[in-house]
Amino acid sequence: MKITVIGTGYVGLVQAVGLAELGHEVVGMDHDVAKVRRLQAGDPVIYEPGLAERLREQQASGRLRFTTEMAVAVRHAPVLFICVGTPPRPDGSADLSQLEAVVRQVARAMDSYRLVVEKSTVPVRTSSWVHRTLRLYAPRGVEFDVASNPEFLREGRAIEDFFNPDRIVLGVTSERAAALLNEVYASFKCPKIVTDPNTAEIIKHASNSFLALKISYINLIADLCERTQADVHIVAKAMGLDPRIGPQFLEAGLGYGGACLPKDIQAFIAIGEEHGLDFSLLREADEINRGRVDVVLQKLRRALWNLEGKQVAILGLAFKANTDDVRGSQGLAVARALLEQGARVRLYDPHAGGRARGIVPPSESVYHADGVWDALQDADAAVIATPWDEIRALDLVRMARTMTTPIVVDGRNLLDPQAARAAGIEYHPVGRPPVHLL
Repeated sequence: MKITVIGTGYVGLVQAVGLAELGHEVVGMDHDVAKVRRLQAGDPVIYEPGLAERLREQQASGRLRFTTEMAVAVRHAPVLFICVGTPPRPDGSADLSQLEAVVRQVARAMDSYRLVVEKSTVPVRTSSWVHRTLRLYAPRGVEFDVASNPEFLREGRAIEDFFNPDRIVLGVTSERAAALLNEVYASFKCPKIVTDPNTAEIIKHASNSFLALKISYINLIADLCERTQADVHIVAKAMGLDPRIGPQFLEAGLGYGGACLPKDIQAFIAIGEEHGLDFSLLREADEINRGRVDVVLQKLRRALWNLEGKQVAILGLAFKANTDDVRGSQGLAVARALLEQGARVRLYDPHAGGRARGIVPPSESVYHADGVWDALQDADAAVIATPWDEIRALDLVRMARTMTTPIVVDGRNLLDPQAARAAGIEYHPVGRPPVHLL
């Protein structure tokens, strides 16, 4: 089956590569000329485990190619997936200007029936606006359908999630659209929820907002555990054994980041308010998450007394492990807060360092380290901000010897407290009893 994917970011590129591997003939379209040239050369631009190899395999097979020309992309296939950004506005609502611009271009390029599929995360009723825009700008008499097929990929595990989804949601308004999308996803055996576009659009925002709520809840419990000398790790484990709750997303720490959960919960709040509903429950979850950086700073102040002039290593700059995405990075948020306090920071990430340099550039107070030991050299304290396996496996004895004062604030509860004690490290986890050496 011929398929076009418009937008080759984290969602679109995985979608294009995955569909090609399923045997479809895929064209990926993007307006960014430099990005398309890199993609055509087999460079995925982003880091995602397994993506680079699959990209090159599918290009070699002839099932995947890339273009900057919208007309070529639209006329290639009857099914068009739109995977463009929907960033937040200052008030938290979704900015749909990129989506509208693409839909107009698609409409003008259509010469026969097309199924236009929203893959981007969009507010409920966006499909109606897409339909109206297509009707206004498409040539008279050209038929089309609009569908919603939200993505549920986790960065760092996107390839695995694409090929092993929990569910596939298809929001359609016609049997023709349903048949086409069922053909696209025919090889998948997971549950397929066929519904209307409005319901499909809500499913995505409702899912991500619930995950954000769960993370903020366990972080609130972590704060209580710290004040009562309890252990949130054990609390979360016991809670997760209840099948009504489950263990996922019950890891206390620095909170959620990235380009999805922070954006989506704010957008969902705005959607609720637009329709006269009080979504203060979600607003509070968002506020709890925003406060996680202050929790880390408080731990550093208690350990270091004054932050001004102190050198602090930040281990991990990607918003999560196994990606190079620094959007919504809690590690970079900690770095900025420390700089405001007059501290100096030594930044390290195994894959996101290059992107981080563009956001927090090197300066007299900012050092971008080449490796983890370089970052820890002469540090007065270290903050673990991303749960990379490399950081989890650190030689703690060497860590203690490398630092000026072996003080670690573990924003991801990555290390074993007893191993830290044995190595001579003063250890401050989240929601768990600290290890004091003096």
